[in-house]
Amino acid sequence: MARLEEELRHLMVRHAVPLDASGLFCSLRRLSLESMDDLDTSSEFDPTTPHSLEGGPDTARSASLVANPFEDQVFDLVRPEAIDDLRSIAERMDRAGYASELAQVYCGIRRDLLEECLAVLGVERLSIDEVQRMEWKLLNDKMKKWVHGVKTVARSLLTSERRICDQVLAVSDELRDECFVESTKGCIMQILNFGDAVAVCTRSSEKLSRILDMYEALAEVIPELKELFFGNSGNDVICDLEGVLERLGDAVKGTLLEFGKVLQQESSRRPMMAGEIHPMTRYVMNYLRLLVIYSDTLDKLLDDDSSRDVDHDDSHRDADEEEYLESLSPLGRHLVKLISYLEANLEEKSKLYEDGALQCIFSMNNILYIVQKVKDSELGRILGDHWIRRRRGKIRQNSKNYLRVSWTKVLSFLKDDAHSGRSGSGSGSGSGNSSRIKEKFKNFNLAFDEIYRSQTLWKVPDPQLREELKISISENVIPAYRAFLGRYGSLVDSGRNSGRYIKYTPEDLENHLSDLFEGSLGSANHSRRR
Repeated sequence: MARLEEELRHLMVRHAVPLDASGLFCSLRRLSLESMDDLDTSSEFDPTTPHSLEGGPDTARSASLVANPFEDQVFDLVRPEAIDDLRSIAERMDRAGYASELAQVYCGIRRDLLEECLAVLGVERLSIDEVQRMEWKLLNDKMKKWVHGVKTVARSLLTSERRICDQVLAVSDELRDECFVESTKGCIMQILNFGDAVAVCTRSSEKLSRILDMYEALAEVIPELKELFFGNSGNDVICDLEGVLERLGDAVKGTLLEFGKVLQQESSRRPMMAGEIHPMTRYVMNYLRLLVIYSDTLDKLLDDDSSRDVDHDDSHRDADEEEYLESLSPLGRHLVKLISYLEANLEEKSKLYEDGALQCIFSMNNILYIVQKVKDSELGRILGDHWIRRRRGKIRQNSKNYLRVSWTKVLSFLKDDAHSGRSGSGSGSGSGNSSRIKEKFKNFNLAFDEIYRSQTLWKVPDPQLREELKISISENVIPAYRAFLGRYGSLVDSGRNSGRYIKYTPEDLENHLSDLFEGSLGSANHSRRR
């Protein structure tokens, strides 16, 4: 019997077929090069650092899911011509009462080969501590390899291994099933250990998309693995797999919760120059666009009562708003919650500006960016027109507030008062009235020049919003100035140095207003005299 045992070992080692390491390495290397990072997240969100995410997460996801040609390929892990000899030896050993020795030889050799296959796939044996201390760039690469590795193991390696086991150990169903579980247990545990290590890692936003990839990959293959593992020992393997899947799901929910806390607590105190879009706004909205790609998975994970707790203070919500929130998917409600955290944070950041008008510009820029990111992506489908209309209403209100805060004082110098006559050439044309009119023109010029100097440096990146603001200003300022000039211009023109007071024609003002919100000094070519 020792001779049969040795012959079995010799044949299994001699006819074992390892994975094509060179071909698989090239495939995985191509996957690694073609797969982009989902986010520009080499580190956690830093509000002082611009995050360029404009390439869009859709591209990133499609790149990260480039098909691995090895995932669905069934390998011959033992040369076919050796199967009959191996089966014959197995039958003789089993009939002779050496089933345990048969299992020991078979499982030991197949287990070692499968572990070698995992090494070729790039799925390493790592402890929780090693994963915790790993730099993100390296961990990100290992998580990507794990995703492709899980699919390859489930659909190729284990399917091939099950076929070999069924052929070689056909003599006994019980022996066959036990040997399959025992020979693959090390491979499965190595995969599960990495999944568990990632699940308990420190929560950080840049890991979320990769954890979701891992969750989806494992959820995808578990039904297929149930076809390979059965019986009591097989059920234990499936339970272990489902346990890791649940913990990865918990990691996803925990990471989202932590992301919300970071949003609420982010407290950078340096205002953006010129009222531009805050880097946090760009980061968060592109991050949320990435989440939408995983909408089916996230809807399942977030489908509990906690996802309905959209706002810590719901006392201000009306019935329509409640009905709207109830109509959303679990992910939709969570997105509303996260965006509300962002909006509250931006509102606090707007207060960093001493100029109330610049507060309005900052708010408009950021709210509009949020709306555009929602409208131009799947976020719009999830959040719906109701949400977009509410935010556009906020933009309009900020526009009105801007006009009131910035231009009320300027326009006050163009209003009649009790001392100003009703016409420039009629009553009230005495020297006292002339002085008051000159003072009004002078004050208007000073106020307008002050606004021009500051607001040409302010930035409204969106061309449509920028043009709408200029039109609104013109519609308020130009007619009022033209009427005031027509009514009282003759009182000033009749005196010496009239150019000191009537500094602009209506056309000059129109030209100067066109320079506002461009983020640069105004044009030096505008006429400054009539």
